[in-house]
Amino acid sequence: MELQTFMKNGNDGATYSPNEEVTAGDGDGGVHRNPDATEEHGLLFGQMNSVCRISGERVRLLVIVIGIVVLICTVIAISLAMCAAIHVDRDDNFDSLLFKVPRSFNGSFRLPNRVFTEELYTLSSNESQALAADLQRKLADVYRSSPALGRYFSEAEIQAFRNGSVIADYQLTFLMPEEQQDQLRNFTLSREMVYNVVRQFLYDQEADESGQMYIAPVSLNMFLRL
Repeated sequence: MELQTFMKNGNDGATYSPNEEVTAGDGDGGVHRNPDATEEHGLLFGQMNSVCRISGERVRLLVIVIGIVVLICTVIAISLAMCAAIHVDRDDNFDSLLFKVPRSFNGSFRLPNRVFTEELYTLSSNESQALAADLQRKLADVYRSSPALGRYFSEAEIQAFRNGSVIADYQLTFLMPEEQQDQLRNFTLSREMVYNVVRQFLYDQEADESGQMYIAPVSLNMFLRL
């Protein structure tokens, strides 16, 4: 509600507002309204109503758009989750009991951070057995964690220790299914593949963290056992 100031005109106490014109005459205090002022207020209120209506429509449209985007993202996320749960990789389905054909590799590597002792000459000694077990576990972990070779890996064996810091002779054994022998020999279980898997691991190792179990990458030798 707008408060207006009323003024008296003359002695008869007639009042008028600022939007009304007082007609001078015989003192009757007649009041005439100003039509221009009334129209101006009407236009102002009309414009304000239009702005509010347009703003409300924009807000509603924005809410609808955001709701559609959220719905689409939710549907996509649910679809991806369902596909991941349903999808079964054929390569993960294999029967290890069918892997019967052996394929072996022999080789050697050097432990430059370890000093050779007389006990290492004999594999039955406590020191020799402890070192052999650690190295076998290290090699087994490398190949079992390999996506390409893990399913075929059977065992790693340390066969002897020799002087020269410490040189370890090892043997790796893999098992293949009978129906894929040729393909595996030429690609997956080729000498280059088996060699590169362990060599990459050796180059990634840290000498300080490995301590006496550090294997010099350049010392790695490997050949196919016939």
